[in-house]
Amino acid sequence: MITREDAAAVAAQLGRAPRGLLAVAHRCPCGLPDVVETAPRLPDGTPFPTLYYLTCPRAAAAVSGLEAAGLMREMTARLADERISAEYERAHRDYLARREAAASESGVDPLPPGTQSAGGMPTRVKCLHALVAHELAAPGTNPFGREALAAAGRWWSPGPCVTVSEGEG
Repeated sequence: MITREDAAAVAAQLGRAPRGLLAVAHRCPCGLPDVVETAPRLPDGTPFPTLYYLTCPRAAAAVSGLEAAGLMREMTARLADERISAEYERAHRDYLARREAAASESGVDPLPPGTQSAGGMPTRVKCLHALVAHELAAPGTNPFGREALAAAGRWWSPGPCVTVSEGEG
């Protein structure tokens, strides 16, 4: 369950009301949410395949810099290596299983078979934000998320990205 304070922090981070929040999947070292788990379907029933959403604007900016520098292209090329490809396939299956469990636990219909997982898994690297969010939520699961997370640096070091008053929400 997500608290009102956490929902308020996520809204401040995103600059809009969050949709389909289920839980905080990871907290930044500053204590605020930086990854949330979202329902596989929005309240109106619309499919929402992104289970883990990177909410911290500083983390998102650091990852955007990696994307702009061409890291996704480099990672996709490395999928030719069978070992890396197999590890990425395992991350894909993990994501699908976690999303299926989230659907069951939140009482929504699962997404149809064949719905993409996230970030381009398992055949390409399309969104480092999704892969980093997956790795933060499930450490040791996503090889490219782990690499991007290491390359992103210490986005939290300046302190909290937003201020949320007690009782806000």
